[in-house]
Amino acid sequence: MDNIVSHIQISHRARAQANGEEHFQKHTISILMENNFGAFNRIAGLFAAKGYNIESITVGPTEEKDVSRMTIVTRGDNQVIERIIKQLHKLVDTITVADLTFDSFVERDLILVKVQSTPETRSEIMQIAEIFRAKVVDISPETLTVEATGSQLKVDAIIKMLRPFGIKELARTGRVALKREFQGEV
Repeated sequence: MDNIVSHIQISHRARAQANGEEHFQKHTISILMENNFGAFNRIAGLFAAKGYNIESITVGPTEEKDVSRMTIVTRGDNQVIERIIKQLHKLVDTITVADLTFDSFVERDLILVKVQSTPETRSEIMQIAEIFRAKVVDISPETLTVEATGSQLKVDAIIKMLRPFGIKELARTGRVALKREFQGEV
């Protein structure tokens, strides 16, 4: 499935370039940074100061205790993204910056969604969760809370399927992503 997504990303990029639409392409930028006080604010502040929009931002510790990984999803043409990356490299806390957009990478989003439930609809909601390989993580007489992870498309699809039951609350992470090590055909 992830291999199919990679091919779709590549063919979408080629079509966008041919149609002159590349300037509004979504980019996934991965940043390794020193886990210092204020590092997150300096990076997010750079985007705000330059007027760049952040569609999604996540940050968390890595396998090294003093290093965090930040994943930012933004839109821009190649020149804007190049400027962003150059400016990120200049920040004192930045270790590495990579635009994963044109590489093969694994991405995941996480949602927790509290859905209105009745005894009549409970089994249907649980069936939808099972189809999406999601988990029911909390239950009450009137609600079910479902946890789902996957690509943005998968997360959007489960939300769409659960919406008719009545979504009471929804919490969603931003994208996390890692570049694939093996770049060949699988």
